Amino acid sequence: MDQASARALNAILGERPKEVFRHLVEAFLASGEPVGSRTLSQRLPLTLSPASIRNVMADLEHMGLLYAPHTSAGRAPTEKGLRLFVDGLLEVGELAPDERVAIEARMTGSGRGLEDVLTQATSLLSGLSNCAGLVVSTKQDSLLKHVEFTAITPNKALVVMVSEDGQVENRIIDTPLGLPASALVEASNYLNARLRGRTLDVARAEILEELIGERAELDALTAKIVAEGLATLSSAGDARHTLIVRGTSHLLDSVEAQADIERVRTLFEDIERKNDLIQLLELAKQGDGVRIFIGSENRLFSLSGSSIVAAPYANSQGKIVGVIGVLGPTRLNYGRIIPMVDHTAKVVGRLLG
Repeated sequence: MDQASARALNAILGERPKEVFRHLVEAFLASGEPVGSRTLSQRLPLTLSPASIRNVMADLEHMGLLYAPHTSAGRAPTEKGLRLFVDGLLEVGELAPDERVAIEARMTGSGRGLEDVLTQATSLLSGLSNCAGLVVSTKQDSLLKHVEFTAITPNKALVVMVSEDGQVENRIIDTPLGLPASALVEASNYLNARLRGRTLDVARAEILEELIGERAELDALTAKIVAEGLATLSSAGDARHTLIVRGTSHLLDSVEAQADIERVRTLFEDIERKNDLIQLLELAKQGDGVRIFIGSENRLFSLSGSSIVAAPYANSQGKIVGVIGVLGPTRLNYGRIIPMVDHTAKVVGRLLG
């Protein structure tokens, strides 16, 4: 707990209410069930009767930190209470050695391609947390390594662009019927000579100027293929973000009541609104280390009652290029998931470097 959080917490709670509150939230996060005074009396190091604990719980409820779900005699933390707990009372543990080894082994064996690394990382977080894993990657202006045109039908060709950092873009373009195979080879050679070791944005203007000025020494059909391929690859680069989500089925594991089913349905609809999710994760870039978004603190999950634990990762130049995290119910095991997300983000950054 940092000093600012400690001061804020002490200004809100005295020592006894703080201990009751901390143990109640820890019990709730472990079980997902409202916690009663009798359960707390068995957990607390203080000698307090259930009646005294109920009085403290009533005060905490009056402060907006606890609430009573339905007709239960127990109490659960509100989103305000969870935020207070996470900021001021949460004890973040160390990542278990076997989990650290699993992350290192799976990630280093996932290959050099960026998308492969990120997909492995997302699936890994989902499996370890039993929640959904997600990542947002900002596409970089990578230096290009190879471009190739390959005929796939009499009037279509596949354009493959490979960057030096392992990213691969595949797009399909229309081609004239009867186009000779030599035209595709010539188009590939022409673009490779001008794109290799440069970014697409840097080389595009020069190539278009050559084509328009008919200085490219290409026949009309081949020039048309080059222009079509260039336009297709450029439009692919305009999609500045890639979103990967894995393990959404885990979000159904704790569903018991009809209300939970509706909550998860709402959550799935939220995930489908990818632009909103990308914007939310972009917020995680604005701070150092792990960021936590609880429930209605973010507009996207205001109805589904969900939390995100996310951390940014950087490329070899130290520039933040993406965010990776875990999405689940607000009763996440924050103390375990925070170091897991933090370590995975650092491994991704190291591999990208």
